[in-house]
Amino acid sequence: MAGTTETAGTAGTIRTVETDAGTARITWHPAPRARLVLAVGHGAGGGIEARDLRALARDLPGHGVTVALVEQPWRVAGKKLAPAPKTLDAGWRGLWPALAEPGLPVIAGGRSAGARVACRTARELGATAVLALSFPLHPPGRPERSRADELLGAGVPTLVVQGGNDPFGKPAEFPEGPHRLVEVAYGDHGFAVPKRAPLGQDEALGAVTDAVRVWIASLPR
Repeated sequence: MAGTTETAGTAGTIRTVETDAGTARITWHPAPRARLVLAVGHGAGGGIEARDLRALARDLPGHGVTVALVEQPWRVAGKKLAPAPKTLDAGWRGLWPALAEPGLPVIAGGRSAGARVACRTARELGATAVLALSFPLHPPGRPERSRADELLGAGVPTLVVQGGNDPFGKPAEFPEGPHRLVEVAYGDHGFAVPKRAPLGQDEALGAVTDAVRVWIASLPR
């Protein structure tokens, strides 16, 4: 472990972790009486400032869920392009002992590329469940390049929260499987909704957090 740094506000502790892929970082949003940890990684095009990740970090600690926002080594190093999937998986594996350190069940989660990482490694690492936000089922306009095998192979209870207008895979494109899928109407890959939509941005984010909270409550204890 490279060290810890205390920060003010709701974030609690920021912890750096050395992995085989480089130095990663965890920002903890602790629950007062935590019963599990939700660890969520970012996508290939952004970091933990993503609107859905921030919404979960604000909402879930009040419901007994500690949220750990995970920054992959490439992002911590200031690089603009994400590395190959095997390098992302190596970073996630290296972080896992720190995520499990509180001794609570851990839900592996992520948005976009981070959701793929969570699905690929969940069974191996002993994740309780997987949260897949904006799972990139295929590259935009290339449905023949499906990544459904990663989702279907997670091997643990899985929730997919998908925008209704996500170019990386609309909800109707997803195959049937053991996962649960919740659609955020009108949302794009970042759950942004157009101004003309009958629901506002706060309502769309509320749909995300509500779906996650209800699903977590349904998981076996």
